[in-house]
Amino acid sequence: MKLATLLSLPAALAALVIASTTPSGDYNEHLHLKPLPGGHLYAGFNFTATTSLHDYDSQHFRYFPRSLAQILQHSHTRELHLRFALGRWDEESWGSRPRDGRREGGTGVELWAWVEGDGDAGVVDERWSSLVNSLSGLFCASLNFIDGTKTTRPVLSFEPEGVHRESDGRLELLHGTLPHEVVCTENLTPFLKLLPCKGKAGISSLLDGHKVFDATWQTMSIDVRPVCHRTAPREHDIDLVDTVVSSNVTTAPFQGGSNITHVQNILRYAADLTLQSNHSITQHYTLADDGSYLGPFEDEDCHLEIQQTVDMVLDIERSMRPRDDPIPRPPPIEQLECDAGKSYNSHDTCYPKPREGHRGWSLSRVFGQSVKGNCHLDGDKDQAQKYDVSLEVPLGRRTVDIPPATSITQSDFDDLEDVRQYRLPSDSQDFDLTLPHQPVPQPPPARQEQLPPLYASRQITGYGQERGSMHTTLRNPHSYAQRVVYLESLPWFLRPYMHTLKVEGHGSDSLPRLEKMYYTPSIDRQRGTQLELLLEIPAQSTVEMTYDFEKAVLRYTEYPPDANRGFDVAPAVIRVLPLHHNTTTKTNSSESRLLASGQGQYLRTTSLLLPLPTPDFSMPYNVIILTSTVIALGFGSIFNLLVRQFVLVEEVPTSPLAEKVRAVVARVREAVSELRPVVLARLKSVREGVGSAKGGGGGGDVQEPMSDGVGANGGLKPDGKGR
Repeated sequence: MKLATLLSLPAALAALVIASTTPSGDYNEHLHLKPLPGGHLYAGFNFTATTSLHDYDSQHFRYFPRSLAQILQHSHTRELHLRFALGRWDEESWGSRPRDGRREGGTGVELWAWVEGDGDAGVVDERWSSLVNSLSGLFCASLNFIDGTKTTRPVLSFEPEGVHRESDGRLELLHGTLPHEVVCTENLTPFLKLLPCKGKAGISSLLDGHKVFDATWQTMSIDVRPVCHRTAPREHDIDLVDTVVSSNVTTAPFQGGSNITHVQNILRYAADLTLQSNHSITQHYTLADDGSYLGPFEDEDCHLEIQQTVDMVLDIERSMRPRDDPIPRPPPIEQLECDAGKSYNSHDTCYPKPREGHRGWSLSRVFGQSVKGNCHLDGDKDQAQKYDVSLEVPLGRRTVDIPPATSITQSDFDDLEDVRQYRLPSDSQDFDLTLPHQPVPQPPPARQEQLPPLYASRQITGYGQERGSMHTTLRNPHSYAQRVVYLESLPWFLRPYMHTLKVEGHGSDSLPRLEKMYYTPSIDRQRGTQLELLLEIPAQSTVEMTYDFEKAVLRYTEYPPDANRGFDVAPAVIRVLPLHHNTTTKTNSSESRLLASGQGQYLRTTSLLLPLPTPDFSMPYNVIILTSTVIALGFGSIFNLLVRQFVLVEEVPTSPLAEKVRAVVARVREAVSELRPVVLARLKSVREGVGSAKGGGGGGDVQEPMSDGVGANGGLKPDGKGR
């Protein structure tokens, strides 16, 4: 017995050592699906991983990505928020934004972070530059172009989502945008590599670049924040269960330099955890006697949390087309349902009737594949109260669960929608579900809480190359007033005239109220313009903001290759502040939802294209060609006049070689002229001798040879000269 106990000691010690050296952490993922009007499907992917602050400081990671953690440590970044976005959310058709708009950004790339700087602006700028350059290499994006001209320091638009320790020092908020950045597959690949399963298993296996970037609207986000949990209740604790409504909230100064509502941060964090885990949770937080949050204590469990989300809206019909045959083709004539309410001139004419009802779809057809296995890293025992997939459909919508997929729960939501929860199979089997086509008599009316908190639009008006005007419209569709923070980050070459700023209200007896305004003027080629407004918009009213601006003239080297396209202006960031509930008046569902969200709701306007005075870049080519031609003609004539000497032909000196040739020719001619009389005399004597021989010999047969060109009769040949 003693021997067995002795032999078991090494194994126990080894297990203890392994347990003490294994980094702590947690990981879970969730997919939320919701059909939208117009034949669209919303798909929201959420991946959450945590690590303890001790493991983070010692660079000992389990689920938290090491590559990102080292960047945050080197740049002294305490909280990070990164966004990649494409497309536009159609709030008029699809309702309120997912996750209250807190996990989406403007078109292109948007980044804001809290950086430790101890009040030294130079140190903060250096660490911010290190952060954007490192993230640029990690995500294969152009974040390194976020320089001083594209960086702002908002005051009211953003608040920390995490709980920061006093040892973190003074934190500075910096915000940068790249509206011209094109998000593509090279950004999705490093995003998936940060996940523990690398997109090979679990719900991340559905994230294919062909489907993600073919979506009507798509956004990817990365949020890193410190979070603390109480390990034991203390005096003045607050228990948060699912949703908390607070009244008479007090504020206290924050280490970041701005006054924030600490209880609102608590409420916001509780709401976030409720949305992520999909089940009831209880958190404990300690308040001081004056109601302010005291921050993390020694008995609190603090860890660093990273949330990676991918939200997209897919066109169901477009996504279900085969990849090898993506061209849309008309359906066969026998599948068409003609509209009988229209007149036809011939029997072979058909006006197709719009297909009514809910469109059928399945995961494998929409995403091109089913879910590959699961990513339960801690085993299935920890997944008992967690659901991997949730499907939100209208009440009575039929679904077909393909084995081994089974619906865990079905919960009614205001008697209008069902939320069906699914858990991925424990083995390596694939997961898929199907929703068949189901006709409905008429679409259900929009719920009050589906309305977005605000409708916003922004345009550039005016004409000409020198000046223009900015026009922003904010419409409050609710029956209660709302306080809104409006942030604009303008490039330095757009110079607003603040004396022309006008805020006008329509549709209500009460006027909008401008409570605060923060304005930072631009410095040419060094800093952009920052405009931040705190407004109160009355109920059921519309607010219009306008101001004039001047367009700067750039240097010709500052124009991009596509200068005639225009210059991108970053979208405006709009934050709808949470309601102040200081009475016992009964509130509706949308008001309660806004109360539960500590940070409120966010939305962005679309980006703008600003046309600037652009020179004709083809003119230098034309000038060079014309100038070169004129110079060539003028230079040739002038060169001939300056270098050449014009003389008579007789005065032109001859060449020695030519003289020698002429002398040889002259001697040859002289020799020929001297030999000619001798040759002629010899020929004459020959002719005479031949003639005498013929006369004396009678009819002899002897014939003397004749020289070339001389005939038998003493004359020349017919082709020669002579008679």
